[in-house]
Amino acid sequence: MKTRYLALSLLVSMTCAFSASTPDAENSLKKSVGEVVAIAKDSKSPDALRESLSPVLMKSISFDTMTRRAIGPGWRQFTESQQKEATRHFTTLIIRTYSSKFTPGESPEISYKTAHSPAPGRVEIATTTLYKGSKYEVTYRLEETGSWRITDVMIEGASLVANYRTQFDAEFKEGGVDAVLNALKKSVSQPTD
Repeated sequence: MKTRYLALSLLVSMTCAFSASTPDAENSLKKSVGEVVAIAKDSKSPDALRESLSPVLMKSISFDTMTRRAIGPGWRQFTESQQKEATRHFTTLIIRTYSSKFTPGESPEISYKTAHSPAPGRVEIATTTLYKGSKYEVTYRLEETGSWRITDVMIEGASLVANYRTQFDAEFKEGGVDAVLNALKKSVSQPTD
C-alpha cells in the first residue's frame, strides 16, 4: 500500500511538473514563431529574409541537438572539431532551407493546438499553418535546456531530424565521417530553390 501511495505521489508530481512547464514552452514557441511571421511579412528580398531570420532561428532552435540526432550513432565517431563543423554546416542548411519556404512580404496564419509533455523537459506543440492557400500540420518538439528550444519539427507527420538521419546514415555507412561532412558541404554549396 505504501509503495502504491509513493508511486501515485510521484506520478502526480511528474504530471504537475509537465503541465507547469507546458505554458512556458508554448509562450517561447509563440514568441519565436511570431518573430518569424513578422520578419517574413516585412522582408523585401529572399536574402534579407534569410539574414533577418538567422538570429531568431539561432536562439529558438537547438542546432547542436538537431545535428547530433540527425547524424545518429555515427556522431560518436566524429572528433570535437568535426562535430562543430557538422553543426555549422547543418545550421546553415536548415536556415537556408527554412527561409526559402517563405515569400518576402507574405506571412502564414498559424493556429496552435493543445500542447502535451511526453517526458520531463519535453513538450510537443501541434499547429495548423495556412500559407498561400495550402494547409500544413506542423508539430514542434521542444526541450528545456536552460530555455525552451526546438529540437525537431514534424511537417505532415514527417520528422525533419528523421529525414536527415536517413540520408546521413546512408552516407556514414558508405564512407564514414568524411562522407557525412562532404554531403553537408555539398548541400550547403548548392543554391536554394
